Amino acid sequence: MNVITIENKDFLLKIRSDGSAESLIHKATGRECLDLSTPSKLFSITQDRPFNNEIKLAYCNKRTEFEATSVRRDGDKLIIGFDKVLFQAVVTLKITDSYVSFTLSDYIIPECAFRDLCMTPPPITEFRLMKLNLKKLKNFGQWLNVMWDDQVAVNLLATSPYERIDSEKTPSGRALTADAVRGIKLLGAGTALIVSSPDTLLDRIDALEKDYGLPKGVEARRGKYINTSSYWVRDLNPSNLDRHIAYCKAAGMKLMLIYYKSIFVEERGYRHCGDYFLQDCYNGTEGLKAMLDKIRAAGIKPGIHFLHSHIGIKTAYVTPKADPRLNKTILFTLTKDLDEKDDVIYVDRSPEFAPMHPQTRVLHFDNELISYESYTTTPPYRFEGCKRGHWDTEPQAHKAGTVGGISDVSEYGATSIYIDQNTDLQDEVGKKLADVYNLGFEFVYYDGSEGVNVPYEFHVPNAQYRVYKLFEKEPLFCEGAAKSHFGWHILSGGNAFDMDDKNLVPTEEMLKPMIAKFPLNQAPHTAKDFTRLNFGWWDYFKDNQPDSFEYGTCRAASWGCPVIMKGVLEAMDANPRTADVLETMKRWEQAREQSLFTDEQMLAMRDPDREFHLLRLKDGSLKLTEYFPVTDARSALRAFVFTEGGYSYAVMWHRTDKGILKLSIPDARLLDSIDGEETAICENGFILENRVYLKTSLSKEELSLALKNACLD
Repeated sequence: MNVITIENKDFLLKIRSDGSAESLIHKATGRECLDLSTPSKLFSITQDRPFNNEIKLAYCNKRTEFEATSVRRDGDKLIIGFDKVLFQAVVTLKITDSYVSFTLSDYIIPECAFRDLCMTPPPITEFRLMKLNLKKLKNFGQWLNVMWDDQVAVNLLATSPYERIDSEKTPSGRALTADAVRGIKLLGAGTALIVSSPDTLLDRIDALEKDYGLPKGVEARRGKYINTSSYWVRDLNPSNLDRHIAYCKAAGMKLMLIYYKSIFVEERGYRHCGDYFLQDCYNGTEGLKAMLDKIRAAGIKPGIHFLHSHIGIKTAYVTPKADPRLNKTILFTLTKDLDEKDDVIYVDRSPEFAPMHPQTRVLHFDNELISYESYTTTPPYRFEGCKRGHWDTEPQAHKAGTVGGISDVSEYGATSIYIDQNTDLQDEVGKKLADVYNLGFEFVYYDGSEGVNVPYEFHVPNAQYRVYKLFEKEPLFCEGAAKSHFGWHILSGGNAFDMDDKNLVPTEEMLKPMIAKFPLNQAPHTAKDFTRLNFGWWDYFKDNQPDSFEYGTCRAASWGCPVIMKGVLEAMDANPRTADVLETMKRWEQAREQSLFTDEQMLAMRDPDREFHLLRLKDGSLKLTEYFPVTDARSALRAFVFTEGGYSYAVMWHRTDKGILKLSIPDARLLDSIDGEETAICENGFILENRVYLKTSLSKEELSLALKNACLD
C-alpha cells in the first residue's frame, strides 16, 4: 500500500493510500503520537441520507458517514475518495515550519454521480477535515483541543471561526477532530495540525494567528497585563471618578473595568441593551473620552464590560415594532388569519417544546410580540390566552401563511432578546460598541456571550469576533462569560467566575469556600489550555475582611490568575476595614509584578486548607508566610498566628469596629509591620481596630491560647 508523507521541521505524518493514518512522529523525541491499536480514517463525509439512487435503494435513509477509501497526493493537494460515494474531495495542504493546514478547496464530481437529480452537488452535511486517534497523554486542553505532556504537544485547531473542533475518548487515548459543516462553511474551511514540544506550542500558534489574520491570542497571553487584577465599577461617572480612582490605586490595581451601565442609558436588567445611548452626564463622546483620559493619567488602563448579543425589551429594536432579526427558537406558520384582537393563534405544528416559564412565553409574528398562557399539542394546534402587543409592540393583523415563532427571550431576567446571529444585526450592534471602545478603552469583557443561537460552538466565538474586528486597536486582552474553540484567540484572559452571585456568596464568610469550590477547582483544567481564568467577580460587603480577600488572591496568584474586585462606594465607605482590604490587594498585585514566589511556594498556595499572608517589611519588600486562624470568622477579634525569626506573631484586627483588647502577655509588643517600631503593650490592654502585628517570645501554641482567652470589650 502506498504511503503519503507530510512533514515539517517538527513532525512527520504518514497517510496510507486507503485514507488511514499510519504514523505521526514528533521528530525531536522520535515519539509516535498515534494510538495504532485503534486505527481510523483521517477523512470522511456525512450526508443526511444517501443521495445516489442505487445507494439510496440499498441502504437505510438516515444520517450516514462515508469514510475515506483512497487518498493520493498531487503537489499541494490531497485527492480523497470515499466509500460508496461517486465524487472526490480536494484538500489543499499548507506546510510551514510551525504547522500543516488542511483546507477543503474543491470537489471532483463526474457526470454520473448525481445523474437526473436536480440539485447542487455534492449533498454533504459535514466534511471531516481530520481525525487523529492519539495515545493518552497526561494533559488534555478541551478549549484549545490539545493533548500534551512534558515532551510533546499535539494540537488540532481551526484556521477560521467556521470549523467545528472537538474530541472524543477512545479506549486508549483520545481522538481529536475537525469538521466543516454545511450552513456554516464547507469549501474554504480548514484545520491546522501542530506537533511540537509544549514549550514551543504557543510560538507555533502565534505563527498561525499571524498567517491567517486571527486575533493575536498568544501575544495577549504574553502581554504585561494578562495576570493583572481589575477594579470593576458599575456606577462610574464624572462626579465620583476621583473616589473610584483613589480606591483603585489603594488596591494597587492598574486596570479599571467599567460596566456598560456606567456609560449607557439603562434601567433594571438589560432593558436598553442594543440602543447604547450615552448617559447625559458625558455630554457626548468628548465627555466620555475626557473621563477615560483622566483614568489613564492616573496610571490606570480602562476596560469596557458589555453585553454584545442581547437586545433589550425597551429598545427601538423591540418597541413599537419588533425587529425581524431578533432570534426565534421554534418557527410556526399561521393556519388562520389573525386580527389585532384575537387571543387564540392557530399554527401548523405542535408547540410541544414551546417554553412555559411565565416570563418567556412570547411569540413573534411580523413586527408584533404576543404573550400566551398555554397551547395544545393535538390538532388543531393553537396558542391560547394570547395577549397582544406584548412589551409595547403594536398589535397588528397577520395573514394565514405568515411565518413567525418563539422569541428567544434571555433566561437571565427576561429583560432582553437574543440576536439572530445569521443576520447582520450583530454587526450593527457591534459597531455601536466598537465606536465607544475606540474612544480609549484598552481591554474588554464580553458578558452574556452564551446568548446566541445554535450551533453554540460556532456562534459563541463568532459573535465575539464580529465585534472584535471592529476595534481600531486590538485589546490588551479579553475575557468573557462563555467560550468555544475559536474564542481561544479572542478570550486571551479566559472566563471569570461569578463570585458576586448572591446565591453562591450571600455573605462575606462564604467567599473562601466558594473560591475553593469553583475557580480554584477549575484553574488546573484551564491551565491545560495554555491559558488562565479569572478567579472572579468579588462583591464588596460592608463587613469584608482582609483575610478573605487574601485567601482568594493567594489562590489566584498560585495559578498565575488575576481577580476582579467590585468597587462599591457605599460598602467601601462603610466598611471600617476597607483600608486593610485594599492594602492586602495592593501587596498581592505588587507580588505578581515581581514574580515573587518560588515553584514550591506556588504549589503550597494551591492547597485550599492552608492560608498565607504577605508581610510588608519596613523597606517595602514583601515576604510570604503561612499563618493559622485562631478565632472564628464571626468573632469580633480576627487573629492569625505565625512564626518568623525565632518569634511568634499574631496579625489581628477588629472585625467590624474597634474595642479594648485585654491580653496578658508580659513581653508582647505591637508593631505596624513585623520589623517596624515596637510599642509596649498597655497593662489594661490596648485599642484594637485596624490590622496590627503582635510579637512575643511565646510559642505559637501559647500565643494562640492567650488570644482565644483574651477579652475584647
